[in-house]
This record gives sequence, C-alpha cells and structure tokens, in this order.
Amino acid sequence: VSYNWHFEVDKKDTQKIFQVPDFVGDACKAIASRVRGAVAGHSFDAFHKASAELIRTAVFGLDPETNEPRNRLVFSSNNLVITNIDIQSVEPVDQRTRDALQKSVQLAIEITTKSQEAEARHEAERREQEARGRLERQKIMDEAEAEKARKSLLELQAQSATVEASGQATAEARAKAAAAAIEGEAAVKQAQLQADANRIRAQAELEQTRARQDADISHQKALNELEISKAQDLSEIDAAKFKDIVDAIGADTIASIAQAGPEMQAKLLQGLGLKGFLITDGNSPINLFNTAG
Repeated sequence: VSYNWHFEVDKKDTQKIFQVPDFVGDACKAIASRVRGAVAGHSFDAFHKASAELIRTAVFGLDPETNEPRNRLVFSSNNLVITNIDIQSVEPVDQRTRDALQKSVQLAIEITTKSQEAEARHEAERREQEARGRLERQKIMDEAEAEKARKSLLELQAQSATVEASGQATAEARAKAAAAAIEGEAAVKQAQLQADANRIRAQAELEQTRARQDADISHQKALNELEISKAQDLSEIDAAKFKDIVDAIGADTIASIAQAGPEMQAKLLQGLGLKGFLITDGNSPINLFNTAG
C-alpha cells in the first residue's frame, strides 16, 4: 500500500513531532497490524473482492455517526496524520497461496468476463427484444393507421362515387327532361305545322272543290242556257213553221181536214208533217188521256 501523510504541528509544542525517531516504521507496523487484523476476519474470496474497502476501513476505522469509513488516521504520539491509502497490489507471501490466488484471480476474471459477456448478451437480447417489440408495436400502429387511412379512403371513394352517381343521375334526368321537353315542343310544333298544313290543304281542297263546283255550275248553267235558247229557237222555228204551214194551207183546208175521215186525216197530216192535231175553242176542258191515238 501507499499512503499520504503529514504532521499537524502544534506551535505550543513543536517538539512533539520528534518524539518518535522511526515514525515511518511505527506507522507501517501500526497500519500492517490493522490490515492483518481486518484480513484475518474475512475469507480470501471476500477479501479479494473488497480488499480496498476492507483495508481503508481497517486503517481509518468507521465513523459511529455515519457508519462510513473515516478519511484520516492520527497518531497522537507525534501528531502524524495519514490521509489516504492506495492499494497498489495484493500478493500473498506463500507461493502456493500466490499460485492459487493467481488461478483464482484468472478464474474470477474469466467468470467476471463471462458474466459481463452474458450480461452484455442478455442486455443486447433485451434491447433487441425491446427494439423488436417497439418495431412490432410501431408496425401494428402503422398498420392501424394505414387501415384507418384506407377506411377513410374507401369512405371518400364511396362518397365520391355516390356524388358522381347522383350527379350523373341528375344530369341524365335533366338531359332526359330537356330531351322530353324538346320532343314535346317539337311534337307540338309538328302538330301545329301539320294542323296548318291540313288546314291549308283542306282550304285548298275546299277552294278547289268550290271552284270546280262553280265551274260545273257555270258550265251547267251555260249548257242549260244553251238548251233553253236552243229549245226557244226550235219552238220559235216550229211555231213559225207551223204558222207558215197553217198560213199556206189556209183555214178552209184545216176545216176540211177536220171534217174528213181518219184515213184522209192521216194522209193530210202526213203531208203536213204532223202526227195529230186537236182543235178546240179554248172554252171547254179537254181530257188528254182519252185523246192518245
């Protein structure tokens, strides 16, 4: 071990620091005695594991108030103060004990190394498990968010499809209504035009019929007038001819014919170009049914 030391000089008694001629040897013996007493009360493994703490506790002692090792050792004989002890090495004097200690140290180092490796491996596995758990949790959260986003997308697509279908249906209904209105107006217009055409055709036919009837009437009237004129002319001609015949025959001849027999009357009438005659004074009525011969 190595240690720090100094003298606490009392100005009233400066000679006290020189009371112990070999203060270094006495201090080493006292410290070695304390260390041997502390080591004797512990096993080798316990001492090897906590040698520094055991040596400091043995040298400085425990504070009864705090139960912690003190930080100084004072030799009252010469006011020598030990303030720090550093354990440089721990080596047994016996060779077999040294070999056993070295083997034990190597074994302890191996055990510590393996323990540290196992602890590091366990820590790495724990961190890996935690990282994997965080990754899985994040994956689940991401999948949940993705599912939520997909659900929102499907809802928006459904709403869009509904709006689109509604708009398309509205547009189709409006188009059909507009087409029906146009067709109705066209039908009304066509009916009006057809009615106008029928009216014009009927009026034209009526005018044509009226004109034809007027023409027929005028033609018939002209024919009738011609017939009447012809009949009048023929009557006048016959009357003039008869008058001329009568004037030519004379009243006496006519009286003779009236007094003659039937054969003679027939000949005379044939000669005159007559089929029969009737003579009356105009005062007595004549039954024409009895005169047919």
